[in-house]
Amino acid sequence: MNNFCDNNLINPNWEKHGYIQVYTGDGKGKTTASLGLAMRALGRCWKVLIIMFTKGGNDYGELNSFRNLSPQIAQNLTIVQAGLDRIVYSDNQNSDDAKEITKGWELAKKAIKNHEYNLIILDEANIAIDLNLIDLDEVLEVLKNKPDEMEIVLTGRNANPKIVELAHLVSEIKPIKHYWDTGIAARKGIEY
Repeated sequence: MNNFCDNNLINPNWEKHGYIQVYTGDGKGKTTASLGLAMRALGRCWKVLIIMFTKGGNDYGELNSFRNLSPQIAQNLTIVQAGLDRIVYSDNQNSDDAKEITKGWELAKKAIKNHEYNLIILDEANIAIDLNLIDLDEVLEVLKNKPDEMEIVLTGRNANPKIVELAHLVSEIKPIKHYWDTGIAARKGIEY
């Protein structure tokens, strides 16, 4: 079977300028939006890196899906989990969280500097920055100096105003109504 990316017909001249996107807010759907963008980019033969800050473990439906992509698409995707198998909050973070997140951030910086990907998604980076697990000034410096054609996405609540100011696209996902408020627990296939 031919690699559909080899025929160069799908998107022979992918957009030459890349932007910084931010998906933030208290509503559901920030990671979901960024992963939809990843699938779209993969369908156009882009090389995609997803770093999942504050997220470890294997019980994520999106990981199951990505593991089962066709070999032709999967060869352009790298996923790194930079977190422990739990949700990190200000009152439960510890040095192990910091180590995992630092590893992920170091990998992100290297990938950006080395121009290895067309799209880099820093999932939950806003939370890691908000919890001071990634240095805000360093993130700003890296983003300001990213390759012109690279697209970078940051997701997570509490996006720092300086990140928002620097970004080219910012979407705030605001909750209007959520079934969690009635006591319904997170559901496999919908929330994870």
